[in-house]
Amino acid sequence: MEKLNLGKYIEKFVDVVSIKGAPIFKQITIIIENCINVLQSILLSLPFYIIILLVVLLSFALKNKGFKNIKLTSSNARNLLELPLFSLLGLVLIYWMGFWKEAMDTLVLVIVSTFIILIIGIPLGIICARNKKVNLLVRPLLDFMQTMPAFVYLIPAILFFSVGNVPGVIATVIFSLPPAVRMTALGIRDVPKETVEASIAFGCTKTQTLFKVQLPLAKPTILAGVNQVIMLALSMVVIASMVGAGGLGESVYAAIQQADVALGFEAGLCIVILAIILDRMTQSLGNKK
Repeated sequence: MEKLNLGKYIEKFVDVVSIKGAPIFKQITIIIENCINVLQSILLSLPFYIIILLVVLLSFALKNKGFKNIKLTSSNARNLLELPLFSLLGLVLIYWMGFWKEAMDTLVLVIVSTFIILIIGIPLGIICARNKKVNLLVRPLLDFMQTMPAFVYLIPAILFFSVGNVPGVIATVIFSLPPAVRMTALGIRDVPKETVEASIAFGCTKTQTLFKVQLPLAKPTILAGVNQVIMLALSMVVIASMVGAGGLGESVYAAIQQADVALGFEAGLCIVILAIILDRMTQSLGNKK
């Protein structure tokens, strides 16, 4: 039997799309680059201790569910202060090791990627939860996106968006999108049917039922999906350094090329610190009072 050269057909398809869609890809590149540049300029223009203070205050507010009713007792002191103290010590360590700029660049890439993912993923998850036909079409695509090796996404990203931060963000969006769609759809489906039927019986429209009943009740599940998205985005941003994305991933990639154990350990430690801070913050955001 003659060998099926499936890859050649995919390559031709990608070539056609890259040529025909060049104006669209150029506009996307400009928009994403501007967002990245603005956020990077803001974070790098502020003194490091201001950013650290803001992160510590934010982490404490998330743990305490705000600043209005602060109840710091011996029983809950450890729970309330664990994340703020870790954020303080971790970020000071990053600055002390000289990776502050790289850490801020990585944080910006994660923020931009996550924002794009949530804009696409949450509405798509809502549609999948409310339309079985769309769900049947989207679910195999999500399976494909989750099982495809992360490095493969870098190839079309380079062809469509050249090299730099933008292809890294696009590859991160594709790689990290499935949890946002799946968890949103799961959260809405898990809302009790009796609750939905009761809201309709009281005169709510489908839109009102969605925004006032289903989404609020599905919030913990959706936020768990946001947590997964951020963790996947952070891991993919590091891999995206292979296509010119900056940040801590660039330092890790340089350490691999030079077999520099010290550089690799320090950059990797900074990534771990950022990952833990972001993970604990999103977990605190999803916890109920």
